Amino acid sequence: MSSAASVVYTRQEHAAADAEPGTAGEPRSRGADGAARVPGAGAPEGSAAAAQPRKRGRSPSRRPSGRERHDEKITVYVSAEERMDLEHARLVLRGEHGLAVDRGRIVREAVAVVLADLESRGDASILVRRLRGR
Repeated sequence: MSSAASVVYTRQEHAAADAEPGTAGEPRSRGADGAARVPGAGAPEGSAAAAQPRKRGRSPSRRPSGRERHDEKITVYVSAEERMDLEHARLVLRGEHGLAVDRGRIVREAVAVVLADLESRGDASILVRRLRGR
C-alpha cells in the first residue's frame, strides 16, 4: 500500500461546508441521493429534534471562514512527510498568525503565489529553478 496521502474535496463536501447557518459542529450524514443531511433539519414539528432551539446567525466577534465553493477539482498525491508539513503550516498559521484556514486554502494560495512568480519572472522564477534542480 502506498504511503502517499490524497487531498480530495468533492462538490458535496464543499456544499456541506456551506450548510445553513447555525449547524456548525453538528454531525452530518449523507442521504441516498448523496446530499448532506443535518440532524433535525426537516424533522416533524412534534419531534425532539424540532423542539431543540437552533442557533441563529453568527456572534459579532466571529469572522467568516473565508471558504468558498469551487466547481473544479484535482487530486494531488503527496508523501506522508509533505502532508505533515502542510498540516504543520496550517497549525502555525492558526497558532502564531491567527489565521484559521484549511489545507486546501493553503494549497490554493501557494499555487497562486508560484504562478504569479512564474508569470512575472519567467526563467528566473522559483518554479523553473526548482524544476530544473537549481
